[in-house]
Amino acid sequence: MATTRISDYQFIQELEKIPQSYFTTADLEKVFKRSRKSLAVSLHRLVQRGALVRLSKGIFQTKSQTAQLEHVANQVYYPSYLSFESALARHGILSQQPYSLTFATRKRSKKLLLGDQEVQYRQLNQKYYFGYTQTPQGAIAEPEKAIIDQLYLIDRGLTSSELEEWSLVGINKNKLLEFSQAFPSSVQRRVEDISDLLY
Repeated sequence: MATTRISDYQFIQELEKIPQSYFTTADLEKVFKRSRKSLAVSLHRLVQRGALVRLSKGIFQTKSQTAQLEHVANQVYYPSYLSFESALARHGILSQQPYSLTFATRKRSKKLLLGDQEVQYRQLNQKYYFGYTQTPQGAIAEPEKAIIDQLYLIDRGLTSSELEEWSLVGINKNKLLEFSQAFPSSVQRRVEDISDLLY
């Protein structure tokens, strides 16, 4: 059955009616009932004109959706939650925003580029995968859990951080110590050193 040709403007208008923060090629095939080959021409043209943003292979956003990149990153590799330096910066523990968005995941570690944004997913064992909340932007570690997740990476020699520059105002000491109980004793000792700075 032949499909009705729609203009680029109508194409974007239709996409903006759908309550999603990004679209895959498979999503677009269903929405427009067109073959992947037919869609490829439209998608290429819309990306060239700046009406559509190609985040990664087979993943797109309309121009109006680009503020939701963090939410997209959270959904593209699911389950995951924003943690480590990214969450520490979000909670005001780090003063500078890191270059990459970094998520914890139960799946294999992975790195990808979404648009111009580098995104890292660091694998955590199931028993360490807790202490996060859902927000409109996606899942994010509670401040105490972000601290422990980062200390866990430091303990394993996977990253470093200037701990003396961390701002720990408002950190719940009891929650910090409680969360740390799930982690190895070497991480617990690092948490105890930090908790001594809390009132």
